[in-house]
Amino acid sequence: MAEIIQRDGTWAFDGSTVRITPGLHRSVPLFRQTYGEIAVPLEAVAGVVYEPERKRGRLRLRLREGADPLLQATGGRLPDAADPYRLSVDIDRSGVAEYVAEEIRHALLIEQIPKEPAGAYLLPGPPVPVSVRSSDGTVSFDGARVRIDWSDTSDRVKRATGPRIIGLPDLVQVEWLPNSGYEEGFLRFVTNDSVFSKLPPEKDPFALDLWGSARRDLLTALVATAVMARLPHPSARTTGGLARGELVRGDPRLPAAAPEGSVRPQVPQVPQISQGHQTPRASQTPPEGLHDVLLRRLRELGELHRDGVLTDEEFATTKAAVLRDF
Repeated sequence: MAEIIQRDGTWAFDGSTVRITPGLHRSVPLFRQTYGEIAVPLEAVAGVVYEPERKRGRLRLRLREGADPLLQATGGRLPDAADPYRLSVDIDRSGVAEYVAEEIRHALLIEQIPKEPAGAYLLPGPPVPVSVRSSDGTVSFDGARVRIDWSDTSDRVKRATGPRIIGLPDLVQVEWLPNSGYEEGFLRFVTNDSVFSKLPPEKDPFALDLWGSARRDLLTALVATAVMARLPHPSARTTGGLARGELVRGDPRLPAAAPEGSVRPQVPQVPQISQGHQTPRASQTPPEGLHDVLLRRLRELGELHRDGVLTDEEFATTKAAVLRDF
């Protein structure tokens, strides 16, 4: 067993798993304490390095691309202090840090762990249900549905639409940007038929605008990760060449396969066009069901505009986006 215990946390390696436990010191960010212990299987590790500095060194664990839904959801945008795969090391413990790193590297060599991107998530992500209260409202995920309840300070566009409930089969993508304290962030849930996808986060009823406490708003990454872990893996490819879970907005194709035993919602199919003959877009005839969807979306926008929820400019921008997507 190779182990190093520091104020920020503990790393322990038993030959097959790197177990990362956050420290209890008040200097440890709330996000790391809330995310809890992480068990990283050796097959998810791409490398490890110890970086000595004048006063304190740093252990860094590098994971294979696509192995961890946390890294997939946050896209490397977690602040250094909140990154669970970095450990600050006191200078007098540098020898222990070097030993831990060498043991992990030795195991990677023996087990011949590939460095190529993983074809599936090798870490589970946060358990569900998970709920976080942010500056813009409360977002929760129970493993099947995302629910957003707006706060009293949310934009009137959001409050006018009421609580937002999104089923997992309807989700295409999760977009997350942290609130740095200097720049606002957001957590956006993208669906195939969202008419609000072109609105700024403060007005988008499918997005949380993160503008308050950077420390607490960072917890929204928990929800983003829990959802990401249950969406199709980015490596999964469709016949059209797009990764499942990365369909373009407005694309009416079927969502990713539903869990076994569940009922897939009926979504109109789009006629396939051979690569050898590209029909001009204007001449394509949308499936009959899409006309109903388009009319319903335009009616919703019209009602929001008449009620004064959307300004003339917002209405024109969103309407143009809807028509372009369809």
